[in-house]
Amino acid sequence: MRSLQLRAHVDAQGAVILTLPPEMADREVDLVVVFEPVAIMSPTGEKKPAQGWPPGFFERTAGTWQGEPLTREPQGEYEQRDLLE
Repeated sequence: MRSLQLRAHVDAQGAVILTLPPEMADREVDLVVVFEPVAIMSPTGEKKPAQGWPPGFFERTAGTWQGEPLTREPQGEYEQRDLLE
């Protein structure tokens, strides 16, 4: 079994063209496709995630709570479990 790792562009229809080495021509192959969005660079050179929170979100929102102070209520007692042997 051989593996091939590459970066590809998905077109507007969701298609990717995959070209295999010539020695694989005219034969059956099993393919496993694993994909993950790639982080892209913004025009300012800032790396931004392909999905998720917008760039700078946490910097703009951390520490900005204006309401009454947040407190953690008592969590109660932990259940006592038998020891594993």
